[in-house]
Amino acid sequence: MKRTVAIAAALAALACGPPQQIEDPRPNIVLIVADDIGYSDLGAYGGEIDTPVLDRLAQGGMRFTRYYTSNMCVPTRASLLTGIYHTLALEEGEGEGRLRREAVTAAEWLRQAGYLTFMAGKWHLSRPDEPSALPLGRGFQTFFGTIYGAGSYFAPASLMRNDRSAEAEAYRSGFYYTDAISEAAESFIREASATRKPFFAYVAYTAAHWPLHAPEADIARYRGRFAKGWDVLRSERHERMKKLGVVNPDWPLSPRDANVPPWERAPNRAWQERRMEVYAAQIDRMDQGIGRIVRALEETGELENTLILFQSDNGACHVEYAPDRKGPYLPERTRDGRPVRPGNLPEILPGGEETYQSYGYGWANLSNTPFRLFKQYDHEGGIRSPLIAHWPARVRAGAVTDQVAHVIDIAPTILDAAGVRPARVFEGRRVLEMCGSTLVPVLEGERRRPHDALFWKWARGKAVRRERWKLVSADGGPWELYDMEADGTELRNLAKERPFEVQQLEALWKAWEALTVEQRLR
Repeated sequence: MKRTVAIAAALAALACGPPQQIEDPRPNIVLIVADDIGYSDLGAYGGEIDTPVLDRLAQGGMRFTRYYTSNMCVPTRASLLTGIYHTLALEEGEGEGRLRREAVTAAEWLRQAGYLTFMAGKWHLSRPDEPSALPLGRGFQTFFGTIYGAGSYFAPASLMRNDRSAEAEAYRSGFYYTDAISEAAESFIREASATRKPFFAYVAYTAAHWPLHAPEADIARYRGRFAKGWDVLRSERHERMKKLGVVNPDWPLSPRDANVPPWERAPNRAWQERRMEVYAAQIDRMDQGIGRIVRALEETGELENTLILFQSDNGACHVEYAPDRKGPYLPERTRDGRPVRPGNLPEILPGGEETYQSYGYGWANLSNTPFRLFKQYDHEGGIRSPLIAHWPARVRAGAVTDQVAHVIDIAPTILDAAGVRPARVFEGRRVLEMCGSTLVPVLEGERRRPHDALFWKWARGKAVRRERWKLVSADGGPWELYDMEADGTELRNLAKERPFEVQQLEALWKAWEALTVEQRLR
């Protein structure tokens, strides 16, 4: 009798098969950040650069036309991960910065809630010798990337895999940092999918931050594409942007920046073209890598239930790289021993490992079409970024929204999508309350309550925006006031005509600047 019962139990077990893992229905989240690309560079935002994957995500999801970042890498990344203004989230002032322990990252909250967490790419929120402040100490279970804010694409300094140096990996044949980031992200997605657990992947490319480094085959595809020069191309981009609905057609194109000569009078035009060709190739290569990530999501059946967010960390960078500039990110020699010649030297064409150049004022002015100024400033050219949200399960394909959003909204959006509510205490310590609010209602086609005001302060700019009014200053100069509904390209300064608005907004900005960590602890 006992033998009969045992056989029956065994047969029942075989009929049911092995124990199945319970699939977690919560969405995956893939947050992709580009470095120093302008508002109009992507095809989906009017640019000439080939970005078919990002264009497809935009067409299948939602484009934001009034999305703001901070004006440089560090403050944006601090706010991106925490939902908190950098003035509170960072322990140190301007410079490299380090996240406060009270500024809990989205990765920390998600990991606590059972998500698998991964990061590939640029960290730039601590030094390499601060283990507790590196990605593995701030919520990421796996990490491959660099700690410094810039570096060679062929031999990046501070490259790490988890908590150990990985700089030797750059010496393998065919290494190119953008590809390595894409490869790491693709591998993580495929491995994570097999676990049936939801995952968070933060993919922080260095493209297209200087230096101008790209594979020659990618550069060759852009030969001659920018021969018309920045003046004609700015006008053509602006027309495409109006047709795409990513800029208000009533706003005029801002004048060419005062530091940029007319294209027909620009010196060394062949070299100038080459600079933009390499820049475009860097973005193209990033788009190819994002294609690998999207394909991994498709082939594992995860795409439908994955929220993909793509943005830049600030506007395009005008900096002209000087031959005497030094830094830990600048190698003295190539991997095969040739000397690296840094600086924007017209007798040297950029692109190869032995060069270290940037693309400068003229092309950055094109990238930021139709806006004024650049990275480091809080005029629109420095802080307006593309933002693409793709989530087939929740976002209507082809949507475009003009609702104002800010980088402080990204972490709250990620946690809301995952169904995670931040607590008052994390691992025994009080935490800073988030300053941003979720964009999930916007993604679902609703109008959300706008921020009472938004604030900026870093490098060469400071600003505050409330409703239609924006108060902004550059290089420590006087406040300028703009009506952002009627004059989104900031061409008519109303500060003298409307002193009451200036006074009110300046008082708001000063109150924000004076906020302390203790006041925001929950």
